[in-house]
Amino acid sequence: QVQLVESGGGLVQAGGSLRLSCAASGRIFRFNVMGWYRQAPGKQRELVASITSGENINYADSVKGRFTISRGNDKTTVYLQMNSLKPEDTAVYYCNLGYPGSQHWGQGTQVTVST
Repeated sequence: QVQLVESGGGLVQAGGSLRLSCAASGRIFRFNVMGWYRQAPGKQRELVASITSGENINYADSVKGRFTISRGNDKTTVYLQMNSLKPEDTAVYYCNLGYPGSQHWGQGTQVTVST
């Protein structure tokens, strides 16, 4: 059983920063992809950023240059540093861990960016 616990969401003014954390526990396959997705009201869930166990990184075009994804030294924690936040970044952010045949999700953390 894999569990993902997120933290770090909140309310911030436009132009501000937040850092999200996600800690994974349980039986985790060594070769995996961890990532952050977000879902705004009335919209589909979308990929924000992902990082493989080999440190290959992918970002959505909308966050390139503003967000940075990284893994902790233990490789079971993933962070999302969000800078220059915009109101359109407002969403519930979900942590994801995946490997062939298995996907796991966190409970989500709300990020609200005010004007």
